[in-house]
Amino acid sequence: MVSAGQSFKRRHCHLYKRSIVPYTTAWAWQRSLVDDRRHDSQLDDALLLLEHPPTYTLGQGASPAFLKFDPAQTAWDVHRVERGGEVTYHCPGQLVGYPILNLTYYQKDLHWYLRQLEAVIIHVLAFYGLKGERLPGLTGVWVDERKVAAIGIKVSRWITMHGFALNICPDLRGFDRIVPCGIPDKMVGSLAQFRPAIQFEAVRDQVAIAFAQVFNVALIEQPGDPQARC
Repeated sequence: MVSAGQSFKRRHCHLYKRSIVPYTTAWAWQRSLVDDRRHDSQLDDALLLLEHPPTYTLGQGASPAFLKFDPAQTAWDVHRVERGGEVTYHCPGQLVGYPILNLTYYQKDLHWYLRQLEAVIIHVLAFYGLKGERLPGLTGVWVDERKVAAIGIKVSRWITMHGFALNICPDLRGFDRIVPCGIPDKMVGSLAQFRPAIQFEAVRDQVAIAFAQVFNVALIEQPGDPQARC
């Protein structure tokens, strides 16, 4: 949340809920939104909430040693992108959030921004009676030592892209082909392991609510194709 004593003008943020979007399509969409805001800093912020088909992504400095397969000899969709962090996996049932924010209007501090993204997830978990935890020296959110949310960002001229991935009810077997986030001794988990009846669409709505609260923005939902997944 915004620290005590800080006061920011409430920003408008366009909310886009989409179902399954190919990774390259969402990647290009993000870049287009960022470019628009580089040219016009007065534009509203945006939050994309969506899913991807099975896809592996590596951060710009990620080590290919954390892949358990040869990316040049696989049918899996693999991309090296400009975010920070190591390798991760996306698939249906995982909610991916891409905030396009101009941090000039918030706080020019990347650590602050990462902690705010973690706070969004922690708020959502609390809504479902789960205790989300941070681990010293690591980015993301854990429940009972299982990593349920990964975070990787890119910030250029204080405009953000990429973001967070929250495992709601995905098939976790895809994580077996990598060392998730380059952390060999931590398990990946999902909300469905702790709350079997959880519904994807309901969690997506809670993420939007928590995001608006943590960043103090007014969400303006845009027409889209939301659908329940679990």
